[in-house]
Amino acid sequence: MLSVRRASATHLAHLDTASCDVLLLLGPLYHLCDPAERVQAVGEAARALKPRGVLCAAALNRLAYLRDVFRQSPGQGAAHRAFHTQFLRDGNLDPQHAPPIAYAHLSASAEFRLLFTDAFDQALYVGVESFTSVWGDTLNDLSAQDAEAWLDLVEQTGAPPDGLGIVRPLPVYWAQAGFTGLTSTHR
Repeated sequence: MLSVRRASATHLAHLDTASCDVLLLLGPLYHLCDPAERVQAVGEAARALKPRGVLCAAALNRLAYLRDVFRQSPGQGAAHRAFHTQFLRDGNLDPQHAPPIAYAHLSASAEFRLLFTDAFDQALYVGVESFTSVWGDTLNDLSAQDAEAWLDLVEQTGAPPDGLGIVRPLPVYWAQAGFTGLTSTHR
């Protein structure tokens, strides 16, 4: 590493075109709530990378928020049902529903992958866990309304690939065409 610099992921003008072997986007993508800004950030990374360069990117999975809300406030399932339904559609959080992170965009794996497909080949994809796993017994202690609201969410999130259990940040390693340094059975 030659230097560290604070900059916007959407504007990396301080980096010359094709000047970096590796770039990290390990936080900015979930702080960019506008889809166009996320696309711009990935485009800037692609521009700055050398041919066959590697981009390490991470996003927060939508199920991470649901896991935390289920763990901390299970009795709020019915009260927040409309917000949770909207959140599953757009992935956007606000300070009222997620005070620690406030405004953020949490991704679904297919959406996250789509950000990179024009400029990169996927080299490695990692993900683990499920959103109610450890606290599943909590459902037994809830009102019928809250239990139903959570079970509806479990059912809705169980169908897409994310429901198979990816709730931690989604670290993905992308490489420009021709890169052969990483291998994985998860391609």
